[in-house]
Amino acid sequence: MMDWNSWGGDVLSAEAKAARTPPPPKRVEATRELVVERHDGFVGAVVRVEAGLVHLEDRRGAVRAFPIGRGFFVEGVEVELVPAVAKQAAATRTASGSRAVEGLRARVALPSRILVEGVHDAELVEQVWGHDLRVEGVVVEPLHGADDLAAVVAEFRPTRERRLGILLDHLVTGSKESRISRTVSTGKYAAHVRIVGHPFIDIWQAVKPARLGIQAWPDVPKGEDWKRGTLRRLGMPHETREDVGRAWQRIRSRVRDWNDLEPALLGRVEELIDFVTAPSP
Repeated sequence: MMDWNSWGGDVLSAEAKAARTPPPPKRVEATRELVVERHDGFVGAVVRVEAGLVHLEDRRGAVRAFPIGRGFFVEGVEVELVPAVAKQAAATRTASGSRAVEGLRARVALPSRILVEGVHDAELVEQVWGHDLRVEGVVVEPLHGADDLAAVVAEFRPTRERRLGILLDHLVTGSKESRISRTVSTGKYAAHVRIVGHPFIDIWQAVKPARLGIQAWPDVPKGEDWKRGTLRRLGMPHETREDVGRAWQRIRSRVRDWNDLEPALLGRVEELIDFVTAPSP
């Protein structure tokens, strides 16, 4: 005869049924740019919520509407989407995570500068660290490529009161950028120049792929234009400069704050801000 006690009592009781019932999914506010996955595999970012529907935009720009509620996943975990509640309190933290300065008036620009490789790099740094830069009076300028970095540094003529912080893409052993960096870092102005870099081929890769609804950035063979190759593999328009520009604006629009960037970039930018704003010895 079966010993019912070995089953912990009556398996049909309300207590036993409750124990077998999984807890309801976590309720998550459908805030703009939140990336979610549907149970049918559709992945998109929230663009708006209205009339009981949540509208999601996928990486190709297609927008579909779904009833708000259950049936969604965030980073593989099932959630129940609910309308976002308007926030009344003013933010006390900036996009970079620092404390916001109320009533900020931008300082007169310091003579020191931060240089980054291109326009996209400058836009991303401004988007996340713009408040901090204005508090400190730091200007960020694009180099439009690192090939002429030594000449740019020589023209700037850095001093201890007029320092240069430089952020390079793909600063890894054996890369072109590492050779250029070594030349400048051992040159005449080395004491007043700080060169740091991240390992990514392009600043785009510093944006966490999950923010775009993808698991990883595509692999593009060496010798192929990385931006256009990436867009082609993502199924996005990629033939013209306008295609690339529009794609970057969509990528950048997914970045809400420092949490959406890879740590390999965050520390480098903070290091440069500290370097160019440190008091002169």
